[in-house]
Formats: sequence, structure tokens, C-alpha cells
Amino acid sequence: MRAGFSLVLLFTALRFINIYGDPFPWATQKNSIITFLSFMNVNKYPPSLIFCCMTIGPALIILTMIENLQNKLTRFFSVYGSVPFFYFILHFFLIHFICVILFFASGYKIKDAFSADSPFGFRPLHFGYPLWVVYLLWIFVVLSLYPLCKKYKIYKSTHRQWWLSYL
Repeated sequence: MRAGFSLVLLFTALRFINIYGDPFPWATQKNSIITFLSFMNVNKYPPSLIFCCMTIGPALIILTMIENLQNKLTRFFSVYGSVPFFYFILHFFLIHFICVILFFASGYKIKDAFSADSPFGFRPLHFGYPLWVVYLLWIFVVLSLYPLCKKYKIYKSTHRQWWLSYL
């Protein structure tokens, strides 16, 4: 908790002096709300000390407040937290597989799969879906990988091979 509050204070101090930490300094605006938004508007890339303080500080505070919380939701998310790399690999391939399916379902042909205009395969320039569809796909991916992640978590807890700590 102290580390979190220290980072928030460091962010506030560094941002207030307006000398270090962001290529675009904040400025007083026409009202206090927009001035506050200007103060909070920091660049994510490259991640500077000021950005890290702004994001990690509150995260540490929240983590401290909820780390002993035990309920269905925390047990659900702890499965993913127990096998993060395993989930990452599975979701990466599943999302790309879904992208290929949606590519063909949108009426594109194999000749459209790769283009000089796009650095990614199966992603023509004007290919995409509304945000609500993306959210539905995101929920589908998270929920569909839960059983595999849970089984792998159990496997990981009952076996001691050296490579399990990496995956």
C-alpha cells in the first residue's frame, strides 16, 4: 500500500513540476476539468517513469485492497493468473484462427489473404467488425479457454516437470 501511494505521490510531484516525464507538458485549460485531463494525459509510448508511476501506483493500491478477497469471481480469474503464458499462447492462436474464419465468412477469397497494403495475413485494409462484435469475440475467447486453463492449472499443481514453471 505504501509503495502504491508513494508512486502516486511521485507521479503527482513529477507531473506538477512539468519538467520531466512527458514530451507534452500539461497546461492550464479553459476549466478545471479539462485542466485535470491535461494533467492526466501522459504518453504511453515510450513508457516513462511518470507513466509507470501513474499506472503501477493505483494498481498496487487496488491489489493490496483485494488480495485476500475470496469469491467466485476471484477464483475464476485466479485460474488465468496461474497459467498466464499457457493462456497467452492459446488465445493468440485461437484469435488468429477466428480471424481466418471471419475473413472467409466476409466473402474474401484466398487471393485476398495477403496484400502489399497490409503487413498481416488475412487482414485486408477494410476488414473489420463493430466494437460490440469484438467484445463478444473477446468474451467468447476468454470463456472458451477457461476449461483448458483450469485443467492445465490442475495438471501443473500435481506434476513437477521443470518445464511446467515456464508454461
